[in-house]
Amino acid sequence: MSDKPTSYYVPAQSSWPIVGAIALFLVAVGAGLTVQSVTDNDESGLFGKIILLIGFIVLLYMLAGWFSNVITESMGGLYSNQLSRSFRQGMSWFIFSEVMFFGAFFGALFYARMISVPWLGGASNNLMTNEILWPAFDALWPLTTTPDGTTTQAMGWQGIPLKNTIILLLSSVTLHMAHISLEKNKRTALIVWLEITIILAGFFLYFQVAEYGHAYEELGLTLQSGVYGNTFFMLTGFHGLHVCLGTIFLIILLFRVAKDHFTPKDHFAFQAGSWYWHFVDVVWLCLFVFVYVL
Repeated sequence: MSDKPTSYYVPAQSSWPIVGAIALFLVAVGAGLTVQSVTDNDESGLFGKIILLIGFIVLLYMLAGWFSNVITESMGGLYSNQLSRSFRQGMSWFIFSEVMFFGAFFGALFYARMISVPWLGGASNNLMTNEILWPAFDALWPLTTTPDGTTTQAMGWQGIPLKNTIILLLSSVTLHMAHISLEKNKRTALIVWLEITIILAGFFLYFQVAEYGHAYEELGLTLQSGVYGNTFFMLTGFHGLHVCLGTIFLIILLFRVAKDHFTPKDHFAFQAGSWYWHFVDVVWLCLFVFVYVL
């Protein structure tokens, strides 16, 4: 890798942001149509699934192309120290935006749990709401029986959720060990620890899918299970999507490590992936406590 220039490098105009926007639009539309077909028990939801698949394919194409450009520029020695600081600031703001993203969903969970459900049960000055609208409503959380009589079973914290918590905590440790190995220039250990992290990520995703199957088939916990089912799948589903993206990021880092792209002093891409993965782990810990345990 050549020495870093002193001037600020300005990348050429790129079409990748537009491609990414199109991909995210297709993913959003496809996901919405798919969820709607599942919620309505509509067997003709194939169109939504096709749109969703196309969106993911375009998204992967965008990531591959954009990452390729960035890697080529980085290995070409075009990035100055000032631009490296810009990358760190950009990644920090990105993670902050993700904190706000999940904060909104946790806010919805807390609002439903601490305000809406107690009000429906007659808390505060809402006695008549309970007496007139749903006199037999039992304001408990998890809300396994909705005011309209829909019943389900709550997902316990033992079993798969506990396994996934242990898996993600271990993955944070193994990724940290990989980072330490990189800083000490121990390439073999770096590759081994990074591979273990990716394997653990795969196990997490596998168990997450298994948990959804258990929820639908055995617990009756679906998207139609009222506010509890909605918040459960919304929070765990978006977290699972972030784990998928983080796993892709880790795989790209593994390929870059294999090509010897990083040095002990110059490896911000690895740091960025590490920051993102640790953030995903922290979100899961919050999910485990507030969605599964409490």
